[in-house]
Amino acid sequence: MTNQIDIPELLESVHLTEAGDMEFKSARGGLPGSLWPTYSAMSNTQGGHILLGVEADGSVSGLPEPSRTKQDLWNTLNNRGKVSLNLLAEDDVRLELVKEKSVLVIHVPRATRYQRPVFIGQNPLTGAYRRNFEGDYHCSEEEVGRMLSDRSEEPADSRIPEGFGLEDLDSSSLQQYRQRLSSRAPTHPWLSEDERGLLAKLGGWRRDRQTGREGVTIAGLLMFGKIETIQSPEAVPQFMVDYRERISPDPQVRWTDRLTIDGTWQANLFQFYLKVFQRLSSDVKMPFQLNADLFRMGETIVHEAIREALVNALIHADYRGQGGVVIEKYRDRLELSNPGSLLLSIEQLFRGGVSECRNKGLQQMFLMIGAGEKAGSGIDKIRQGWLSQHWRLPRIQERFQPDRVKIILPFISMMPEETLQLLRTSFGSPFDHLGKVEVQALVTAALEGEVSNARLREITEEHPSDLTRVLQKMAREGFLRQFSQGRWSTYRIPEGRLPGQKDSIHKRIDSIHNELDSIHKSEDSMHKPGSSFQWDSSLRLDEMPPDQLEALKKQAQLAREHSRLKPSDMRQMIETLCAGRYLTVVQLAELLKRDPVALRSRFLKSMVRSGVLQLRYPDRPNRPDQAYTKVAP
Repeated sequence: MTNQIDIPELLESVHLTEAGDMEFKSARGGLPGSLWPTYSAMSNTQGGHILLGVEADGSVSGLPEPSRTKQDLWNTLNNRGKVSLNLLAEDDVRLELVKEKSVLVIHVPRATRYQRPVFIGQNPLTGAYRRNFEGDYHCSEEEVGRMLSDRSEEPADSRIPEGFGLEDLDSSSLQQYRQRLSSRAPTHPWLSEDERGLLAKLGGWRRDRQTGREGVTIAGLLMFGKIETIQSPEAVPQFMVDYRERISPDPQVRWTDRLTIDGTWQANLFQFYLKVFQRLSSDVKMPFQLNADLFRMGETIVHEAIREALVNALIHADYRGQGGVVIEKYRDRLELSNPGSLLLSIEQLFRGGVSECRNKGLQQMFLMIGAGEKAGSGIDKIRQGWLSQHWRLPRIQERFQPDRVKIILPFISMMPEETLQLLRTSFGSPFDHLGKVEVQALVTAALEGEVSNARLREITEEHPSDLTRVLQKMAREGFLRQFSQGRWSTYRIPEGRLPGQKDSIHKRIDSIHNELDSIHKSEDSMHKPGSSFQWDSSLRLDEMPPDQLEALKKQAQLAREHSRLKPSDMRQMIETLCAGRYLTVVQLAELLKRDPVALRSRFLKSMVRSGVLQLRYPDRPNRPDQAYTKVAP
């Protein structure tokens, strides 16, 4: 028999808040088997709490033998044949009495980069899990490999790829870097070194003491390399950088400026940094002056914050990952995203004081020219820059499948007068009786589409327990509506409460905080525009609706009628065919009247590497039913 209790009362009874991930498990028959995938998943994600003795709906069933259940937990945690690592301390496990029934509360901390992956059984490839908004999922071999790689004390960018030398670097980029270093520190002793000597000091050239082999490091190639060298199979074939400017009020204008790998410039990180920083900061409406070398002359704290965010994206990226570094500039915000997972928890990032960097060579190179921090204070500098203008504070998002980190920097006031007036009009006199934190919660929900305990902790200095009480009180009074009770609880303004709610504020902000990056939209929802037919890459062409098949053939007509085409024309045709749908190499080959093996080797692989196409099954690139779609703009 269970005791009914609402979620807020349950959390208060066990001294928890809605600030983190949470999972309820019955445990009527002892420790449930599902406990261990959840333990692994929380450890490998952002941590969380597991409540044993609570049903999925939050009702309390209790533990029949609480002391035995607790002892069984410790026994299994310390059995290396069952669980790879015990992360829990004594005070992470406690028994609580709720409605006269025993509940075991388990706090699972986030594992450090040196502890991940935490897995069940004896094989990380089969026993590692992570969390997403649907629950626990089994990690792919690729995800496990990246977690294992992040455990290494050797930075990812210190590797010496075979067969590369100074001739593979862009000498003009290295010369420009030397000039900027000289401008910042005219008497620096490294300036007397030749090219190889300077590279060695920076970490761009290294000698392996064990093997005696020496050469350019991955950091040197990424920072100063020629693009064809960087993207070679032996170096960083997935390398991609992309700047997109979307500041036109006309929704039909795709972008107002774009900088990507197109052969018109040497697309290494140093050149990308110089060009993109100018674009990001050029129209910040504050006193701003650059010296001849574009650095630190009359810079404001906002410009320093923008630089810090840009450099963070470049030095923390996992360049083996998908999608590349993407910097987007909108009229009301900046969005900077990079492949890879966070090496620290989001909470630790905001606390500061700890520096963990995936690419320490790149970090040193940027540091020497006055860009970036090494003391774990980078996020704090970004927050201070935004606070100085009373803008809404930055948000950090971590996504998996594929791994990506995004930071969103809004150019929106913390308390916009127009939003306050809209809320005052909508809720009437009760709005005027709300406290400061309650108003901030309501404004956040209006501007960002939703509000949570975690988001308010980023904005205010209130205790998580107090914030939980504020949000629940506002839900009871009808100002907010609660979603996803327990796990990742969020609150939204009740639908229809704001005039023009969907067409104004929410429509604008929804594009900021979409649950998935635009470059990784779910393939399952993609279909040809204007058609109710769901594209299925398992179908043979003759199984598709005749009108749809004829439309595809018409798009491929040039290739079908000519055995020889310019490579650029063929790539454009593949993009057109794969826009809004997934097609296999067999389907493409039949449409284009080409050999499937040649089509894959000459075009599809390179188009995936450059970020033009994406795979339906990125963790299994050699699946026989692999399919391709054009990456959404």
